[in-house]
Amino acid sequence: MSEGPSSPAVATPLVVVGDALLDRDLVGRAERLAPDAPVPVLDDCEELLRPGGAALAAYVAALGGREVTLVTALGEDPASARLCEMLAPWVTVAALPLDGSLSEKTRVLAGGRPVVRMDRGDGRAAPIPSGAVPEEAREAIVSAPALLVSDYGRGTADVVRELLAERAARVPLVWDPHPRGREPVPGTRLVTPTAKEARLFAARLDGGDRPDATGGSDAPESLHTAARHAQALADAWGVGSVVITLGERGALLSYGDHPLLVPTPARHSGDSCGAGDQFAASAAGLLADGALPETAVRGAVAAATGYVAAGGAGALAFPDRATPPPPSGEDAERLVARVRAAGGTVVATGGCFDLLHAGHVGLLQEARRTGDCLVVCLNSDASVRRRKGPGRPINPLADRVRVLRALECVDAVAVFDEDTPEELLKRLRPDVWVKGGDYALADLPEAALVESWGGQAVLLPYLDGRSSSRIAARAAVSVGVRGPESGSVSGR
Repeated sequence: MSEGPSSPAVATPLVVVGDALLDRDLVGRAERLAPDAPVPVLDDCEELLRPGGAALAAYVAALGGREVTLVTALGEDPASARLCEMLAPWVTVAALPLDGSLSEKTRVLAGGRPVVRMDRGDGRAAPIPSGAVPEEAREAIVSAPALLVSDYGRGTADVVRELLAERAARVPLVWDPHPRGREPVPGTRLVTPTAKEARLFAARLDGGDRPDATGGSDAPESLHTAARHAQALADAWGVGSVVITLGERGALLSYGDHPLLVPTPARHSGDSCGAGDQFAASAAGLLADGALPETAVRGAVAAATGYVAAGGAGALAFPDRATPPPPSGEDAERLVARVRAAGGTVVATGGCFDLLHAGHVGLLQEARRTGDCLVVCLNSDASVRRRKGPGRPINPLADRVRVLRALECVDAVAVFDEDTPEELLKRLRPDVWVKGGDYALADLPEAALVESWGGQAVLLPYLDGRSSSRIAARAAVSVGVRGPESGSVSGR
């Protein structure tokens, strides 16, 4: 199967069209019940804001290094202003008029688990004639090299539907549908419903559901049923392909014939809120760069899995009005803060992890079991090169990060550019610092540092005979080239 073209040096710009929301999490600890009612009391409550809906899809695409324009309906209300403030450094916003106030979703989480959700704001995109679409929004759509429609059923896609239909014949268009929205325009390259949404849309084709319905059973869909729904929707809508997202099972892609199942690389039990937006944004970006739909879906499944593994929507939140989106290391710092606030034990380990092997995986699994989260401190490419010499790393940083994040036992990855992770550790201040059993504590400069704040450096046993350097040497010998024969068993 073709893998499609290689990634371009510069990512293709993307235009996201859809309904923006403002999402809010109230996060705290629940260790007692209220005296006047059998409800939990949330202590040390922190309010975290983030873009939601189409704004979240645009935001995650921009965090991936892509130039993004968001066409959405906004008003004069405080929620609209706050959303624009958060997006300003990362996303260009082309506004349509909004009737009412921007929709806000508030989740209350105790110990990382949702307790209740509260919605307010009934704003919808104001109906306007096609010829009256504001010039900035019109120009963004008609000149877009690729489009993602993130429909949350609040009318934005309806306002510019004619423009989208015209553009679908010329450029890649991905449509993430909503039960309260309309069907995708004909010629859409890829449609991305969940299994629950696909079931509802398929029922509508048979006249079996109301236009305002929102769901049906939450029972897992069989692959046979999902394939049947995907084929029916692809035929009825006149679209190129339909991919049904199946949560932790992956995704099922259909062109209207035999489907392609793309499993997730790993299963994670983290916060999945927003994973669908990450999936759609990644698929749209890859199609924009010239990938085939099956390649785009594989990349989107991996991206959504990594999104959940990295902390999901909570890792993207803004704790105060001045905080910009976090660089890579701060994702780990935010995770550490949450675990520590809940009284948990923070575990960290470090290394190059160039050729991930069974010894690495065993070490990481054991390390995770010693606490409540595991942060991997990962050498940058330059750091690896200084330690290992020319020709290393074999796998570049982005690939090493992606593989580590796909492991269920890894909660976060933080990259450091120095020869040792000491500066990074000073920020993370883990309770436990883990290294493979081929290290002597006396040879670890990090041990004294970790112990200075009351932490503990420990050794864990490794699988004997596993080594990145030895694997590289065997691979080199197999093609007639001598490689290094020595190296750490843990491959650091």
